[in-house]
Amino acid sequence: MSYQPKKAAQLIAALILKGAGNSINILKAIKLVYLADRESIRRHGFPILDEDRYSMPNGPVNSTTYRHVNGEVDLQACGWSDYLEDRANHKIALAQPGLSFDDLEELSDADVECIDRVWSDFGHMDQWQLVEWTHNPDNVPEWEDPNGGSIKIPYRRILNAVGVENADEVEAIVKAQREIDAAFDQARVH
Repeated sequence: MSYQPKKAAQLIAALILKGAGNSINILKAIKLVYLADRESIRRHGFPILDEDRYSMPNGPVNSTTYRHVNGEVDLQACGWSDYLEDRANHKIALAQPGLSFDDLEELSDADVECIDRVWSDFGHMDQWQLVEWTHNPDNVPEWEDPNGGSIKIPYRRILNAVGVENADEVEAIVKAQREIDAAFDQARVH
């Protein structure tokens, strides 16, 4: 499955709703998105969002979601802005005041369970506590200090870090699915 910006926006919207507010600190959202994907990988072998992940100075990051949060893509065209407003004051907010979990149709029940678990474990932390937590190799051994840059986190490293059995098989399935999705994406373009 290729990257789904609408689903990523809904994941962040779900985190905002879990916090019972209208916005969330951007860095905190980025950390929680990574941890929700990591929880999904731990439980199911697959992430919620299909994208590359990188070790960056403030911890692990979902790279495509990070670019969306930073407004590096057309947020109107991809459906992102239907759920989230542009960033302001280091926060990202819901685009609609009455948005509820019922509006987040891209998220499966399994996705929501992972989000619930991550919020239960980490929702009380601020962004800097999350940065510190994700820098601890006992907590997130797949992250490595990029010395001011970024280093791609291999999927296999995450699988091993969260204790997925048959990591070779799961990695092969994920790779095959990405190749199939890429072929379908290519066919749609032509």
